[in-house]
Amino acid sequence: MALVASRTRLSRLLTSLADRTLPLKSGSCFNGVEGTFRADPDAGFQGALFYSSSALASKESEVIGSRHMGLEIFGLKDYEDYRRSLYGEITHKALLVDAVGTLVVPSQPMAQIYRQIGEKYGVEYSEAEILNRYRRAYEQPWGRSRLRYVNDGRPFWQYIVSSSTGCSDSQYFEELYNYYTTDKAWHICDPEAEKVFKALRKAGVKLAVVSNFDTRLRPLLQALNCDHWFDAVAVSAEVAAEKPNPTIFLKACDLLGLKPEDAVHVGDDRRNDIWGARDAGCDAWLWGSDVHSFKEDNSSCSEDRGPGLKEDHGCVMRATATSTYRLLSM
Repeated sequence: MALVASRTRLSRLLTSLADRTLPLKSGSCFNGVEGTFRADPDAGFQGALFYSSSALASKESEVIGSRHMGLEIFGLKDYEDYRRSLYGEITHKALLVDAVGTLVVPSQPMAQIYRQIGEKYGVEYSEAEILNRYRRAYEQPWGRSRLRYVNDGRPFWQYIVSSSTGCSDSQYFEELYNYYTTDKAWHICDPEAEKVFKALRKAGVKLAVVSNFDTRLRPLLQALNCDHWFDAVAVSAEVAAEKPNPTIFLKACDLLGLKPEDAVHVGDDRRNDIWGARDAGCDAWLWGSDVHSFKEDNSSCSEDRGPGLKEDHGCVMRATATSTYRLLSM
C-alpha cells in the first residue's frame, strides 16, 4: 500500500507541474488544432474530457526550446527513472488505448449535429448557444448516480440534450442517441492505426480499449470495423467505474491476463488517462504531447529483444518479433 501511495503522489505531482506550466486553449484533439476544454462538446454523446493536443507540444517548444529538456523539466524523465527502479527496463506487454479523442473522434461538431437534427423538432438555439449550454450542463455534478454512464446512459444524455437545446422531445433524443452509434458520427483518429495495431498483435503485444462510455461503445467499434483490432474492451458502464478510477485500468489488465506494470496506456486526458493509469500501476503517455500518432515505421532497432513494447532513447515504443517496428512516433 505504501508503494501504491508513493506512486500515486509522484504521478500527480509530475502531471500537476505540467498542467501549471502549460495552460491550454479550447479546441479539437488532433493534428495541430489547439488544446481542449474540460467537457469536449465535439465528443457528442460520449462527452469525453480533453486536456491536451499538439498545442501542448508547440507551447513546450516555445518555452523550453527542446523536447528532451521539456521532459526533464516536467519530471517525465524522473518518472521513467522511477519506473525503472521498480521494474528494471521499461518493457510493455500490452497497449491500452483511450477511445474518444485518441482512437476515434467525432466527424462533425456536436452543436452542428444537435441543431441540424433538432430543427425539425423546433430547436431554435444557435450552435454557439447550444455549445455554451452543453458545457454548462456537462460540467454540473450528475446527482442521479455516482457514474454518468450507467448501462446505455440514456438518463444522463436525456438531461444533456434537453439542457443543451431546450427540447425534451423523446423522438428527437432517440434520433440523436442512435446517430452517435453509427460510423457516420465518428471516424478513426489516425489512419495508420489499423496497420500499427495489427503489427503489434503479430509481435505478441496485447491490445485493449479503456473508455468512459456507455454500452454503445462495442456496437460503435463494430460499426467502425475496428473491434477486431483489440483483445479486450473495458467500458466504464460495464465495469461500474469511470476513469480516473484505477479499477477500470485494473479490469483491462485482468482481461488481458497481465499485471498493470506490464501495460502502457495512451490517452488525451491528463486526469482521466495519465493519473488514472499511473494510479493503477500502469505506465501512461499523453496523446498529443508524449505521442502524436500510431505510426508504423520499420526501424533499425535490434531484432533480438523479444516480443514487447520497449522504450529507449531512440524510440518511444517499439514492438519486436521477426522484425521491429517503431510505434507512436514523436
